Amino acid sequence: MPVVEAGNVELSYERSGSGPPLLLIMGLSGTLLHWGEPLMEALRRDFDVIIYDHRGVGASSRVEAPFTIADLAEDATALLSALELESVHVTGISMGGMIAQELALTHPERVRTLMLGCTYCGGPGSSLPTQPELAAAVMSGDRERALRAMWEANVSEGFAQDSEAYARFHAIGLKRAVALAVTMEQLAAIAGHDTSARLGELNMPTLVVHGTADRILPVENGRLVAELIPGSRLEIWPDIGHLFFWELPERSAELVREHALVSA
Repeated sequence: MPVVEAGNVELSYERSGSGPPLLLIMGLSGTLLHWGEPLMEALRRDFDVIIYDHRGVGASSRVEAPFTIADLAEDATALLSALELESVHVTGISMGGMIAQELALTHPERVRTLMLGCTYCGGPGSSLPTQPELAAAVMSGDRERALRAMWEANVSEGFAQDSEAYARFHAIGLKRAVALAVTMEQLAAIAGHDTSARLGELNMPTLVVHGTADRILPVENGRLVAELIPGSRLEIWPDIGHLFFWELPERSAELVREHALVSA
């Protein structure tokens, strides 16, 4: 897996497929592997797909100081520069959607189209619910308990029973674990995130996607983000959880394709 100098950090990344460039930005405690092969396979048909690990994750630079969502957005921008990409289509999910908001606000010329999935903007009307059971499982030190708890919190109740899907999620978690200290720094960055007063500045084609069964970031967050971005389109999926692209990978890829290739 290649590693590139991106500003003050090194980021591990993968690039595959062909077509216009598409940058995918992963969320809290996730790795580039967590996009899942079903989604990636579908996206590679139409895009030059770039995925990467945030600082502190995988082979990317170790975290040596606190960071903000804005810092992570600058990492993404530096990655684009290192790969000699002037502008790309951007899809961010969860924390990655927060990073994508900052990227689009700070460097709008780099973003052709924007897709924000299961994310949050901060400010009045936003909701960051506590997850005591999930937190207890993650802090327990029991990797198996933590992985199962993360799975059940991130997908709908029905999909949580899909043993084949969980086996893939479990294998990724064992192959590339994110250190608890890094997750805690990411949580602190999320707590300080608030783009609510600035989202009205965005003018690139924007699609917001959220599932009604999202227990990590309730669907009201998606509705608020869409309301604050002029001209954005909101796609609500009934009974789908936080990791909507795991539950509906083909439909998720279709949405990316329709939005990026038709709206641009």
